[in-house]
Amino acid sequence: MNHALPVSAGAADQSFAPPVITGTSFREAIDILFHSLLDVCRRHEPELEGVLHGNANISAFSPERMARALQVQGIWFQLISIAEQNTAMRRRRHVERTEGRHALRGSFSAVLAEAVRRRIPAREIHALLKDLRIRPTLTAHPTEGKRVTVLEKFRRIYLLLRELELPRWTERERTGLMADLRDQIELVWMTGELHLEKPSVEQEVAWGLHFFDETLFEMLPEVMVSLEESLREYYPDETFEVPAFFQFGSWIGGDRDGNPFVTAAVTRQTLRRNALASMRRYRDGVTHLGRMLSISERSLPAPASFKAELARQLAASGDARGIARRNPGEVYRQYLTCILRKLEATIARNEGDAITGAPDYSDADELINDLRTLEQGLTDAKCPSLAVDLVRPVRRMVEIFRFSTVRLDIRENTTRTTRALQALWAQGRADEAAPPDVADPAWRDWLLEELARPLTGQRSFQSLPDEARETLETFRLVGEMRAELDREAFGAFVLSMTHSVPDILGVYLLAKEAGLFLDAAGIEICPLPIVPLFETIDDLRAAPQIMRDLLQIPLVRRSTRWQGGVQEVMIGYSDSNKDGGFVSSNWELAKAQAKLTEIGRQAGVPIAFFHGRGGSVSRGGAPTGRAIAAQPPGSIRGRFRITEQGEVVSFKYANRGTAAYQMELLASSVFAHALNSERDPSFAPHPEFDDALEALSGASRAAYVKLVSHPDLVTYFGAASPLDEIALLNIGSRPARRFGARSLSDLRAIPWVFAWSQNRHVVTGWYGVGSGLRSFLDVRGEGGAALLRRMFAESRLFRLVLDEVEKTLLTVDLAIARDFAGLVEDARIRDEIFSMIEAEYRLTCEMVMRVSGDGAVAERFPQYRARLAERLPVINQVSREQVELLRRFRGETDESRRESFKSALLLSINCIAVGFGATG
Repeated sequence: MNHALPVSAGAADQSFAPPVITGTSFREAIDILFHSLLDVCRRHEPELEGVLHGNANISAFSPERMARALQVQGIWFQLISIAEQNTAMRRRRHVERTEGRHALRGSFSAVLAEAVRRRIPAREIHALLKDLRIRPTLTAHPTEGKRVTVLEKFRRIYLLLRELELPRWTERERTGLMADLRDQIELVWMTGELHLEKPSVEQEVAWGLHFFDETLFEMLPEVMVSLEESLREYYPDETFEVPAFFQFGSWIGGDRDGNPFVTAAVTRQTLRRNALASMRRYRDGVTHLGRMLSISERSLPAPASFKAELARQLAASGDARGIARRNPGEVYRQYLTCILRKLEATIARNEGDAITGAPDYSDADELINDLRTLEQGLTDAKCPSLAVDLVRPVRRMVEIFRFSTVRLDIRENTTRTTRALQALWAQGRADEAAPPDVADPAWRDWLLEELARPLTGQRSFQSLPDEARETLETFRLVGEMRAELDREAFGAFVLSMTHSVPDILGVYLLAKEAGLFLDAAGIEICPLPIVPLFETIDDLRAAPQIMRDLLQIPLVRRSTRWQGGVQEVMIGYSDSNKDGGFVSSNWELAKAQAKLTEIGRQAGVPIAFFHGRGGSVSRGGAPTGRAIAAQPPGSIRGRFRITEQGEVVSFKYANRGTAAYQMELLASSVFAHALNSERDPSFAPHPEFDDALEALSGASRAAYVKLVSHPDLVTYFGAASPLDEIALLNIGSRPARRFGARSLSDLRAIPWVFAWSQNRHVVTGWYGVGSGLRSFLDVRGEGGAALLRRMFAESRLFRLVLDEVEKTLLTVDLAIARDFAGLVEDARIRDEIFSMIEAEYRLTCEMVMRVSGDGAVAERFPQYRARLAERLPVINQVSREQVELLRRFRGETDESRRESFKSALLLSINCIAVGFGATG
């Protein structure tokens, strides 16, 4: 374990003097953090110092002491991650400072410099900006093990580490900063990292809003400024209007798919909290402007048009004389006071404490217009820099976040929506005949008839079963809250487990019956986008025909046109991987996108994709720029949505510099794909590549399915992993299984991936790849080998798949996996399944190196290997401890001792997840 810690970590010198962090030294930052943690350890539990030095026999500890040791190791992983993020940020700044911003990969400047080099005309940039829509969507999927209070302390540690980089401090000041750093680590030490109880949806909402309060409210407008600056630099003769193209979506408080705790009442409360978060931030911004804009009319006369608007605002305020008396002659402050009072009244109204007679804002557009008026007033008064530097950032913030912070999606599965529809079918019928089967053409006919039938009044839901009534009340809530809070309070309705056109039509009918349609008759337009989610391999294959049929239906076309002229489709990486394995999932997703893109083009309704990716490779996680570049040509066209889940959210958005970089990287990658994918020869179709991928997909899927369909796999997986124990972590409000069945098909993809990574098999990220490659080479021979090598060099998709497979293989440890397999009591099951995994692992390593030409797995990723090397010795030790903890926890009959083992076990799960930087 020693070599996982800093070189100086073995030293016990109590008079350690921290170095000044200079250049891009990761090691200096690590030394500071390690010795600070060591000081805390010595102060509280000196017996655990050996854990940090790597010479402690943890297995001999009591369960309580073992839990503390595991917590120490988990803290150390977090501190390593902080040092890495800090170092990466400094390296990016160094590149920008020494080579220019265009040299920074993932920046707008780099993309636009390349656009100018390719002579892309300005009119294409204008057209792209007009249609550009990017929306990362936060989910509450249970993959984040850290509590908000712990996230806040790690944020403070990051900021202090950044402060210590500065050379301006005296020794006294540096000593104070170091003491503060140690204090924060000490607070982490003494704060329980585990959720003692399963978090409520309300707590998950607070977790999501934490990142807006800390970073996103401030940094997203800065990303817009970065684009504006780059456009001015590379297209200096053009004036571009940059819309609020980058917004955040969320599923937190709206995702009811298998989560019984998300009700219409919870969603209503979520919307209010989201709205108040943004309004309060605007109040702070307007208050700050009021302090800054102390411009006297004696020094700078205000334009007549602005003074006329001020007079109107003062008259509407009901306190014109008092406002003027408070800031005599300071017309901009008077104007901001009017804005501030309306904001205060709007906040009070949404808190349920309305101020009688006070003017307020009915929606965000009114506030945006007021801020535009202020901007124009300053510009007309020959103060354009004040308008741009002070007022525009606040106005930008309101344009992006409106009165909702996020665009909340509602998600439900077809099982629930179908049951609600069946209840509607039965309502008011005299007979007790069962509704048609959902696959029966009569069911589709009934849906179309009901959609074409004008509404005669609002339907009563009181006689419906509770579940159906709850579903319909949710749709009714959408209409109410769009009118009451903000027209963009909601994003879309995402339909999980979509299998057919009637599944989608059924959601339109539920929206109609709830009064959501714009016309009173309920036959014209649904304002809420209905987004089908295609998750399994079979559903991805069926998606093109489903969407071809759907886009022929007039109601759908009218609704889509009203919503912006684009039909969104969500594609699932997690369940397709669980269904068909890594290669097959990636290939089927690519094929579906290409076919759907063409269908949208033929129908005259462009299809935009919502990518349901997770953090781990097995759930679609991959380097942002490369993942987007590997999408089929023409499949993005400036519109891109992606889920951001659990630990991915905290990794990307916990710190401001990292958050700004991640958002610009995402936006610039979408920008680059939209500009280049249909003109760059490297994106040109290669039928021979497609043919090879089809063959590889089929062979690898066959091997994967042979494993997952093994009759004893559920038994093996449950015993040889902490699958059931993961649920005890309390890291999410929703259950691990949609419907509670003890089957592989009902198990959600997140715990499926999480448990395989904990037991170091990690089959979800590589299994079947070796068999697929060998089968291909057996059939194609040397010509096939040459083709694979060419694909490795030229195919973005194939290269991405192999790169991520190889990086995943480095996290597999067969020796540790064999220890986990030892938890399976039945020797026949244990030996049979483990031997399959072992053989496929060795074959996969051999095959990928044959294609890449490298002498070792992932040899071409030295930084990744180094990062993993920092962690693996500790992770491996914790993995072995987890095996023993599982054995003791499962076998212990004394409840108090079992509880003590549980704490240590859960900390081991948390520690490994933090070490790898991903859970599900």
